[in-house]
Amino acid sequence: MLELYNSASHMKETFKPNHPDIVKMYTCGPTVYHFAHIGNLRSYIMEDILEKYLRYEGYNVKRVMNITDVGHLASDADTGEDKMLKGARREHKSVMEIAKYYTDAFFADCEKLNIKRPDVVEPATNCIEDYIRIITKLIDTGYAYLAGGNVYFDTSKLKSYYVFNDFSAEDLDVGVREGVEEDTNKRNKNDFVLWFTKSKFEDQALKWESPWGTGYPGWHIECSGISMKHLGEDLDIHCGGIDNAFPHHTNEIAQSESYLGHKWCNYWMHVHHLNTPDGKMSKSKGEFLTVSLLEQKGYDPLAYRYFCLQSHYRRNLVFTWENLDNAAAAYQKLISKVASLRDDPSEPLDEEAAKALKEKFEKALDNDLNTSLAVTAIYDVLKYKTNDHTKLSVLAGYDTVLGLDMIGHAAKLRAEEEAKKQAEAEAVDPAVRELMEKRAAAKKAKDWAEADRIRDEAAALGWRIIDTPQGPKAEKL
Repeated sequence: MLELYNSASHMKETFKPNHPDIVKMYTCGPTVYHFAHIGNLRSYIMEDILEKYLRYEGYNVKRVMNITDVGHLASDADTGEDKMLKGARREHKSVMEIAKYYTDAFFADCEKLNIKRPDVVEPATNCIEDYIRIITKLIDTGYAYLAGGNVYFDTSKLKSYYVFNDFSAEDLDVGVREGVEEDTNKRNKNDFVLWFTKSKFEDQALKWESPWGTGYPGWHIECSGISMKHLGEDLDIHCGGIDNAFPHHTNEIAQSESYLGHKWCNYWMHVHHLNTPDGKMSKSKGEFLTVSLLEQKGYDPLAYRYFCLQSHYRRNLVFTWENLDNAAAAYQKLISKVASLRDDPSEPLDEEAAKALKEKFEKALDNDLNTSLAVTAIYDVLKYKTNDHTKLSVLAGYDTVLGLDMIGHAAKLRAEEEAKKQAEAEAVDPAVRELMEKRAAAKKAKDWAEADRIRDEAAALGWRIIDTPQGPKAEKL
C-alpha cells in the first residue's frame, strides 16, 4: 500500500482516493515571467514520479496544473508589482507575449527531463468568471470584505488558519516580515487579497470587469478556481514546493473550504528546496541555473533527473557542480551497464525473478516515494542471476515511473558503439581486414601457429591485430 507523508497531518498516511475510479491530482504550475530554474524543476520531477507511480499501480489519474500569467506579485504576501508585468518590462514585450514564450520554454524543459505534461494545463487568465463566482459567495457568507478598493479574505472567521506548521501567528504575520510593508486595508495582518482593483495598481496590464471594479484576481484564488473547475469539489492530492505551503497553500485551503463548506483536499505533498552551498536557489541569487545552462555545459538533462532521484523529496538537496558531475558519471555508468544487456525475446521471462525484483521497487516507492531506494532497485536487477530478457523487461517497467530512459539511452549507446566499430573497420586496410578474417578462421581451427604467423604478417604491414570480447580489431602501429 502506498504511504505518503501528508503535510497537513504531519505524518505518513496510507493513500486512499476519494473515488474508486479516479485520482484527482493538482499541481501548482509556474509563474511564466522567466525561465524555470532547476530548483523549481526538482518539484515537478518528484510530482511526475508520484503521478507515474500511481498509474503504474493501476490508478486512473487526472492531473491538473495552472499557469500563473497574472496576479502573482513580487512578494507572496500580496505586495510589490505583478511578476508578469516585471517580466514584460524587462524584455519590452507584452504580458501575453512573455506568458507564451516562457510557458513554451517551461514545457520544453519538462520534455527534456521526461516530465509528463499534465492532463489539463489551464492559464489563470482563462478562469476569471470562476474566481468572481467564488469571491462573490465568500463575500455573501461573511468570509470576505471590501476595503480600499480590494477584496480581502477574512482569516479571523476561521477556527484554524495555520495548517502546515506549528508556528505561532506572530511568527508568520506577513505584516512584520522583513522587507514587507503592512497593508493598512487589512482587518487582520494575515488577511489576503482575493481581487485587486484599479485603486491599487493603475498600470496593471491585464484587467477585467468585476462587481467590485475593474481589476484582476489575487494569486491564491487562481489555484482554487482552476482546481474546482476541472476536478470538482474534492481533491485527492495537491502538490507544490515547500515554499508554497505558506502562505499560498494555506490560503487555498482557507478560501476553498470556506466556499465549499467541507474539507477540500486529503493529501498535501511538498517538495523541499534545492539549495546551493550559500542557501536557497533563486532567480535573483548567483548563477541562474536552467536546463539550457546544463546542456551548454555538456550535461544530459536526465543526469539532473537522476541527481534528484538520489535524494528523498522531503530533504533539502544541495547542488554543486561536483555533485552533478558525480551523478552524471553514475548515470552514464548505469546506461553502459544496461547497454551491455542483450535482449533475446526467445528467452523465457523469469516470472519468479521479475516478481521478486518488482516487489523491492514497489516497496521503496510505497514508502513515501523513496526514490533513492528505487534507484538501488535498478542495480539489484543488474546483479540478479537471471536472463537479460527478464532484466530488460523489469527495467522497462521501472522506467515508466523513474523516467530515466534507460532502455532508449542504452540503445543509442549501442548504436553509437556499432557505428564507431564500423567506422574503425572501414578505416582498416582491405588487405589487413582479409588477414583478420584468415586469423579468425585459424583460431577457430585451433591452428595457433598460423594465427601467430598472420598476426606477424599484419604487423609487417604496420597494423596490430587485437582480440576483444566483441571480436578482432586492428589499429595502426
